[in-house]
Amino acid sequence: MAKLLTEITGSEDMVNNGGALDALIGFYRAFNAGDLTALTANWADGDKPSMDNPIGGIRRGWPSIRDGYQKLFTGKAKVRVTFHDFTSQGGDDWHLFVGREKGTCVTAGESIELRIRTTRWFVRIDGVWRQLHHHGSIEEPALLAAYQQIIFGAPLDRPA
Repeated sequence: MAKLLTEITGSEDMVNNGGALDALIGFYRAFNAGDLTALTANWADGDKPSMDNPIGGIRRGWPSIRDGYQKLFTGKAKVRVTFHDFTSQGGDDWHLFVGREKGTCVTAGESIELRIRTTRWFVRIDGVWRQLHHHGSIEEPALLAAYQQIIFGAPLDRPA
């Protein structure tokens, strides 16, 4: 009997059954390692992918999403997250994961605990699961301001 995963850190063994769960594990493995090459393989190519979160803002197309990850990975903060408390549903060519991320944002001088609502949508393209959309949001205004302070140097007055 297969073990039911309740958290995804990226360090889990792949299921290797051709399902979208391996793509989800691959995303967290790449993100938590700051591996832009692996993220490129995880996301859909071209202008169709989209992302909306408190740090990256609204980004459309893989080139813009890649630029956001590159800025985060080369910045002063290290962000690591675990996906948990999630649901999973899908069909033959789509899969939706909806849950929460918990993690840390750490610099040389400070650290905060992150709590983010998260949705990740994968589609099968040419037989390979690729991420098409991500949405993340922080429900707590003070936490959002602290996260933006660490990443940007100040909370954002309005979306960039």
